[in-house]
Amino acid sequence: MSIEFKSGFVAIIGRPNVGKSTFMNKVLGQKVAIMSDKAQTTRNKVQGVLTTEQSQIIFIDTPGIHKPKHMLGDYMMKVAKNTLREVDAIMFMVNVEESIGRGDEFIIELLKNNRTPIFLVLNKIDKIHPDELIKEIEKYKDLLPFAEIVPISALQGNNVDYLVQVIEGYMPEGPMYYPKDQISDHPEEFIVAELIREKALHLTSQEIPHAIGVQVEKMVKESEERVHIEATIYIERESQKGIIIGKQGSMLKKIGQMARKDIEMLLGSKVYLELWVKVQKDWRNKPNFIRQIGYREDEY
Repeated sequence: MSIEFKSGFVAIIGRPNVGKSTFMNKVLGQKVAIMSDKAQTTRNKVQGVLTTEQSQIIFIDTPGIHKPKHMLGDYMMKVAKNTLREVDAIMFMVNVEESIGRGDEFIIELLKNNRTPIFLVLNKIDKIHPDELIKEIEKYKDLLPFAEIVPISALQGNNVDYLVQVIEGYMPEGPMYYPKDQISDHPEEFIVAELIREKALHLTSQEIPHAIGVQVEKMVKESEERVHIEATIYIERESQKGIIIGKQGSMLKKIGQMARKDIEMLLGSKVYLELWVKVQKDWRNKPNFIRQIGYREDEY
């Protein structure tokens, strides 16, 4: 008797900074979602494709649930909510180091009438004692009719393979939606822009991050060994421009050096990366500009 191929879509939902992108990158073995210790790093719905001999699971890393403060924030929330209507299973990820907060309560209310199987994934178990983990599970287990409860450490990889096996068991029989060697549905330009934004988030102070947007203006393969990329980092105020550029261009150079390493790993070739910084005042409240730099509601 032949084993039927399974395939399906799984949404990863949770408060900002619970480790959704870390999980995605660990499962795929390559960076497709950017990581930062700053909240609300993920803005688009990032799809990562995991293909094995018996299944293909498409993980969707949604923006962290939070109260919107501008039009970009509204967009991020629409993306997250719409994703829940399109999937075969939902991973509700929480950080075991933090107590249940308003964001978690909001998500729980959001999921209460959802008939899709919901997995409670308790992340960062490497940070707490096993006795504390049992207490955390007790806090959550009766709040929703969870199909499964799985503790993991996305960073260390603890229980991640087991979680994938559990999810696979809930996937319906279906086709291979993507070629088996494809790990994301996003074009390379999108991932390149995200990698640049990640480095800018990592290197700049708390006042900058949410005002950063990146657009790849040019991406040309000049030879078998080299790709030429030009990208613009957008910020909202002149004062932020100086911080991103740094003294004698030092910060911008550092952002470029760090981003180039990850981009070279992604593309498998040498990269010549040119970066510019431009001010676009209040861009997060300008729908046309939000669409221009790649955040398009109609794609979802």
